[in-house]
Amino acid sequence: MKALFYTREYPPYVYGGAGVHVEYLAAELAKLMEVEVRSFGDQDETAGTLTVKGFPYDNPVFSRADGKLKAVLQTLSTCVHMNAAPTDADVVHCHTWYAHFAGIVAKLCYGIPLVITTHSLEPLRPWKREQLGRGYDASSWVEKTAIEMADAIIAVSEETKQDVLKFFDVGEEKIKVIYNGIDLQQYAATEAASTLEEYGVDPSRPYVLFVGRITRQKGIIHLVNAIKYIDPETQVVLCAGAPDTPEIAKEMEDSVREVKKNRDNVIWIDKMLSKEAVIQLYSHADVFCCPSIYEPFGIINIEAMACHTAVVASAVGGIKEVVVHGETGLLIPLEQQNAAPFEPVDPDKFSRDLAAGINKLIADPELRASMARKGRKRVEDHFDWRAIARQVEQLYRSLAGKG
Repeated sequence: MKALFYTREYPPYVYGGAGVHVEYLAAELAKLMEVEVRSFGDQDETAGTLTVKGFPYDNPVFSRADGKLKAVLQTLSTCVHMNAAPTDADVVHCHTWYAHFAGIVAKLCYGIPLVITTHSLEPLRPWKREQLGRGYDASSWVEKTAIEMADAIIAVSEETKQDVLKFFDVGEEKIKVIYNGIDLQQYAATEAASTLEEYGVDPSRPYVLFVGRITRQKGIIHLVNAIKYIDPETQVVLCAGAPDTPEIAKEMEDSVREVKKNRDNVIWIDKMLSKEAVIQLYSHADVFCCPSIYEPFGIINIEAMACHTAVVASAVGGIKEVVVHGETGLLIPLEQQNAAPFEPVDPDKFSRDLAAGINKLIADPELRASMARKGRKRVEDHFDWRAIARQVEQLYRSLAGKG
């Protein structure tokens, strides 16, 4: 059995949850079968049954392209290049719209069964138009075409499955819910604190942590706006980089600058850190906050829970299937607009509610400790990559006639 992954992200070029997913799923599947990964980048390595090959993304032929369309045009070009070498894989598995066009070509040209994992859905990310312009119409077409021609679709949560059924013409029998996972040995509480020292986080004082990209989807601006309502003795650590657009980067800079006028314990780490560094931040945080306005799964929540950290998260998407309200964290209700861009109906209320949840946990060490224990246990019981890889293998074999 051989699986071929098409993906934009693969180490060392990982900036989001989809990249984390691909890295760990490929490693676990390689213990069960041969796995080839074709990604955007310059990787070229083989370790046992796992082969990784990168394909150039920054092609000078697109240097004169429209700034917003350039990313889309380069993506489509890279996807074609990824198919130049024939494959002997039994199944091709695509991750995010960036790689879906490669899967479309592989299925049409090589007749290989196509699997799509829905890490997110373009119809629910209308703010991407800020980044891509009319290219958003192209990314939406690529995603719709790939999903509707796929032989199987993996939804990372039950709610994502319902979203697929709502926005795409696919039979329910083609969709299988398989959660994201985590490496339980790697993501565990640590006493190491060099990262805190490096960035000026006081380990003797409580802090709330955010980890993620600067994008509308992650709701980072709503958390920044909540800071003025968070207990002034609580440090706020924002591990936030890779802004989607110059506009949201500036909005983030302006918002942080404003809150810093009234408190000196807001620490913004404006880059993506190593896993080891982030695990240190998770381990010493008193509360982890996930203020996303759209989140098919929310892998960052299980990372925090695995490191024995209580979570305050918005009650949207797959987060509701990950965080158990009152047991492993607090879910904050979010009344959203019925149409794009799905922002909160009352942004200030959402920010106040986030702050209230954070303040509640900061003020109750016993509740935090209980949530930390139960959070780790929930991750161990439900989100182990080894079990998830076996589910994916079973799906592959059913498609390839090798079950």
